[in-house]
Amino acid sequence: MTINKVHKTDAQWRELLEPIEFEVARHAATERPFSGKFDHHDEAGIYTCVCCNTALFASDAKFDSGCGWPSYFKALNPEHVIEKIDRAHGMLRTEIICAVCDAHLGHVFPDGPPPTGLRYCINSASLRFDPQEK
Repeated sequence: MTINKVHKTDAQWRELLEPIEFEVARHAATERPFSGKFDHHDEAGIYTCVCCNTALFASDAKFDSGCGWPSYFKALNPEHVIEKIDRAHGMLRTEIICAVCDAHLGHVFPDGPPPTGLRYCINSASLRFDPQEK
């Protein structure tokens, strides 16, 4: 699969995003736990990248991990997320970024539920939501 990358300057991203979305998605900030709009969101639909609208996670893969951020046990399409080693803050973690626009999404941990055992811990500020049509 060929991915057409989206490239914009910081100034262009600032015009398109809310300040918290810009800081999280473009500069790898983290929103406060339990503060994001999608932490306790349970509507059916698809969560997309806030920057480029790439489909990232389906609501049927979302679960309540209790960590304070929306959590998913799998990506909708694994080719839409890239894993990177993150050694920031004296920790060793796996960062998740959007494969299309390189937006910081969050991190993935090996402590999730079956069937994958993964917990994609994602910032609400990195996501938009497309509700499922009734």
